[in-house]
Amino acid sequence: METSAPSDADLVARYLTHVRVEKRLAERTATLYALDLDKLARFAREAGVALPAVQSHHVRHWAARMHAAGRSGRGIALILSGWRGFYTWLGRQGLIGANPAQDVRAPRQPRPLPKALGVDEAVQLAEHTAEADDPWLDARDAALVELLYGSGLRVGELVGLDVASSDGAARAGRGWIDLQAAEVQVQGKGGKRRTVPLGRAAVAALECWLAVRGEGAGDAAPALFIGRRGTRLTPQSVWQRLKRRSLQAGLATPVHPHMLRHSFASHVLQSSGDLRAVQELLGHAHIG
Repeated sequence: METSAPSDADLVARYLTHVRVEKRLAERTATLYALDLDKLARFAREAGVALPAVQSHHVRHWAARMHAAGRSGRGIALILSGWRGFYTWLGRQGLIGANPAQDVRAPRQPRPLPKALGVDEAVQLAEHTAEADDPWLDARDAALVELLYGSGLRVGELVGLDVASSDGAARAGRGWIDLQAAEVQVQGKGGKRRTVPLGRAAVAALECWLAVRGEGAGDAAPALFIGRRGTRLTPQSVWQRLKRRSLQAGLATPVHPHMLRHSFASHVLQSSGDLRAVQELLGHAHIG
């Protein structure tokens, strides 16, 4: 006597029993699986195909439909994961030869752009005197802000700068400033060097900093930005100083180095419209 093939509803019910009883998944997880499989069964009915007969091209089409309807890439990835588990189980039952969801991937989520300061906020930060009782510290932090915002440097590039060009800087892969030419020579990612112009505000801030930099320890140190003990400033120290300065300046959001880099790129692009020039100034290998 021949037995009829189980219906789609029966297969889904059996699988949900499997995940609840044998895999002992939480009820909330099983409920989400049930919702995802309801969606799969509806797509299959609309396509006129039984669940065991679904092919990879069906799954890709349905993933594209969900994306076009506004479902996020992360949401689609979770649904596909549920479908993949169902078809893995069908394979173990000997009901399918290959998992149609195995190699289907959700659309990539667009990477959110870093937050940028408004022009007024950037000026407010740059012009703020955060340490009125400590001119040495305030001069250094003002120069930090001007270089990060005015030249779009990465924090690693910033702390790697020396006061001037030297054989030691070249061997160590460090950059330096050239105030006479109003330029900063940057050692970027992958050992790539680039020249970035210094604006008038950055040159003025650097001149003020260099005028007081030698006060105290570390006068002979090659590093452009140093701490009180004369050692090269670390990226972590720059993060802390920027956060402190931005809060003292009254900005609503604590500022970090990459925010200033993105602000530089955004404001240059707004004023010039030259995307390729912004790419070169930032030292990005790809324009994206």
